[in-house]
Amino acid sequence: MFMTLLDVSVTNVALPSIGDDTGAGASQLQWVVSGYTLAFGLVPVLGGKLGDDHGRRLMFQVGVGGFVVTSALSGLAPTAGFLIAARVLQGLFGGLINPQTSGLIQQMFRGNDRGRAFGVLGTTVGLGTAIGPLVGGALIALGGPTLGWRLVFFVNIPVGLVVLALSRRLLPPPTETTHHRLDVLGAALLGGATFCVLFACVEYDALRDARLAWLAVPALALLGLFLRRERRLTLESRDPLVDLRLFRRPSYVSGITMALAFFPAIAGLPLVLALYYQRGLGYTALESALGVTAYAVGSAVSAPLAGRVVTRIGRRLVVAGAVTFGVGAIAMAIVATHIPDGHATLALAPPLFVMGCGQGMLITPNQTLALMDVDPLMGSAAGGVLQTGQRIGLAIGQALIGAVFFNSLTGDSVASYSRALGHAVIAAICFVSIAVAIGVHDLVRTRRREARA
Repeated sequence: MFMTLLDVSVTNVALPSIGDDTGAGASQLQWVVSGYTLAFGLVPVLGGKLGDDHGRRLMFQVGVGGFVVTSALSGLAPTAGFLIAARVLQGLFGGLINPQTSGLIQQMFRGNDRGRAFGVLGTTVGLGTAIGPLVGGALIALGGPTLGWRLVFFVNIPVGLVVLALSRRLLPPPTETTHHRLDVLGAALLGGATFCVLFACVEYDALRDARLAWLAVPALALLGLFLRRERRLTLESRDPLVDLRLFRRPSYVSGITMALAFFPAIAGLPLVLALYYQRGLGYTALESALGVTAYAVGSAVSAPLAGRVVTRIGRRLVVAGAVTFGVGAIAMAIVATHIPDGHATLALAPPLFVMGCGQGMLITPNQTLALMDVDPLMGSAAGGVLQTGQRIGLAIGQALIGAVFFNSLTGDSVASYSRALGHAVIAAICFVSIAVAIGVHDLVRTRRREARA
């Protein structure tokens, strides 16, 4: 899972070298990143269902093996078009891996051990997302402008081969063979709806064309058809892609809505912070990556600690995580407007550390609580739906908070970029406030239910 998340962020640093070596234009470079992101977000639900039905270890191995092969194809790409195609395939296999990870944790751990396992997963998520620019910068410095960007993809090959070898020894084989009919039409309807949302978000991030919002119309239509079909298949016990009985569990519904509300903030702010560092302060990509190291450290510290106590503290921990992230974000915006240009990295480290701690307190505890009441037999499919919600939240955050940032710029001065960063933080706080409201509502509902009992 670390590999798949690393490849979301590590490629951004390599784009200038890719353009110089392959002759790719701005639009093609955008799709080197967007093609992977789109494909990565399309398959978690389908991949989770395949894992539940045919064995999570098998689907995990298929995903890792495909990821290794497509990483090699990406590193060997002779042209930009070939690279984009390889990246799309790489994203599909990456999206197949992730639901198996959460499903295997559901299957292999119980109680407090499950919370600790998800805490380790949270550390992995935080590090994989945050240190991508550092890894990319180091590999490009090592290999030079021509070989360096290819090393970004080649590094996945030895890691993937080791993972494949270990998976045969450490992951449990399927206990029984299940033969369920795959809901191909349901997968197509959900995939089409997800594609419309993700495509609109990633293209808006590049083009700033408001007409892309019209893609919400077919997205809603396809989603309506999907829900109608899945409801009928659920009632008739005819192997739906998503068993809608999952949504009768309040903890699962709260977890998904919390992810949809909070993930835009954790996607949008690191994006605009990188723009603030590189365009506003003139930092290199590697210097910019070093500037957000405190964010990764905060997440890596808090996630495993949160995993140890989530089953005792419950939803209060998630609410506290959202509030902590919001406080750190507000402090970051205030500090950014009052610091000398050359001291940004040190001055912003404390609020970024606080933001990272908030992220670590929320993401995997929320996932633990969302899946707590889910039957492990449906663990991968349930995790796939949750991860699809997270991917949609990430895409929305990058598009909307990025738009607020760019529309707030009034020039190329540091003051202009600092002011735009402040406006982006305000937009992010709106999402964080919704997440807090969802968490508080769930707490109140749980206490009322306990009082009645």
